[in-house]
Amino acid sequence: MLLRLAGAIERGFLPLAVGFSVLALVWPPLFTWIRPHIALGLGIIMFGMGLTLEFTDFLRVFRQWRMAGTGVLLQYTVMPAVAWTLCAVLKLPPETAVGVLLVGACPSGTASNVISYFAKADVALSVVMTLCSTLLAPLATPLLMELLAGQRIHVEFWHMVRSVFWIVAFPLLDGLIIRRLLRERIRPLLCIFPSISVLTISAVIACVVGLNQKTIMAFPALVMAAVILHNAAGFWLGHYGAGLLGANRRGRRTISIEVGMQNSGLAVALAGAFFGPAAALPGAIFSLWQNLAGVFLARLWARDEESSCPTGPDSAGPTGGAGPADRTATPRA
Repeated sequence: MLLRLAGAIERGFLPLAVGFSVLALVWPPLFTWIRPHIALGLGIIMFGMGLTLEFTDFLRVFRQWRMAGTGVLLQYTVMPAVAWTLCAVLKLPPETAVGVLLVGACPSGTASNVISYFAKADVALSVVMTLCSTLLAPLATPLLMELLAGQRIHVEFWHMVRSVFWIVAFPLLDGLIIRRLLRERIRPLLCIFPSISVLTISAVIACVVGLNQKTIMAFPALVMAAVILHNAAGFWLGHYGAGLLGANRRGRRTISIEVGMQNSGLAVALAGAFFGPAAALPGAIFSLWQNLAGVFLARLWARDEESSCPTGPDSAGPTGGAGPADRTATPRA
């Protein structure tokens, strides 16, 4: 019974995310109470990812460091360039344009790891790219903002390091260690953990919607157009660029997600600290849109992966490191 319910929740990822978001628009307090617990929720999801991975997955990524480097390079070239182009083409007001540029200049966020997990992409590669782009952000983000907008900002390095450690690295490492120590004993947990992750990320998305209800209901059409085009271009150019640079199918999808999904929370925080409410608007809307678009993309790619995945005895699991004995640990999105 529990397994059937878990399976239904996994299959209903997109309707759940959209449904929760609609409820948050109608009655924000239903989800806004989650705000202080967002980091905890993301940590739980990262712990679940760690349970599905092996240490060898990360050794493989470090051996293929050029692919991770490709993704980070695309992150800090594609998104800023697209942001600058959209600001020029759409003739956005200066304060709003600064907000769009801020989103483009930020690193990828933890949400990209979650979406890679559900898209059956290369989670280990996604995590490594997030870590690298985040550690570069205190240098790259201010430099890009001064170059593109002529505005100086300061990104606190150690604050970002602490955030990435507690939200990404620590729970992921815990999951890896527990999987290595317990193996077969945690197999029942692996069957239901993806459904817990679905409910958690859907609630987090709804919380973001509830917190920005007035902004979304005001429907700033030009800003929404910029956000949607920016996100879509990031997904497409990330996928295309990774292909040109020799990435395989799973690598292309992972880099696409990593490039298209930004740390919009950082963009909102920096906008509030250095510019003003109008500059925070693109980041707030991007946070909502990228998650819904990412969930939709993950659903499409997960279905494609399931239909094309070999079923023979030598087939590998979704991370590239898990073999047939681990197939029950594979999350279905």
